[in-house]
Amino acid sequence: MLKRRSDRRILRKKRVRKRIIGTSERPRVSVFRSLRHIYAQIIDDLSGRTIVSASTLDKELNGKINNGGNVEASKLVGEILAERALKNHISNVVFDRDGFLYHGRVKALAMGMRERGIKF
Repeated sequence: MLKRRSDRRILRKKRVRKRIIGTSERPRVSVFRSLRHIYAQIIDDLSGRTIVSASTLDKELNGKINNGGNVEASKLVGEILAERALKNHISNVVFDRDGFLYHGRVKALAMGMRERGIKF
């Protein structure tokens, strides 16, 4: 039995990724969170390229947040990612939480994207 939290997350990630595949019509949103920041990218798995990305390290958020590891920052990242996706004519995506629980910062990022018009 795996005891470390990171090992259990990686197993959850592999289990979820068996079923989730991003296409050009409906790409995949991959989320990664660390203690200090949150990162999200929209990926077309069939062509193997990242279409759009956003994180708390972006220059757009430089003066708006003072801590990248909280719910408010995650919501802003979701809104920025959604705006960039809509500029690239992406409105439907598949959400990949990357083994993290759909709670807190991951949920806030998803809600920020939904508020800006992304459907998943």
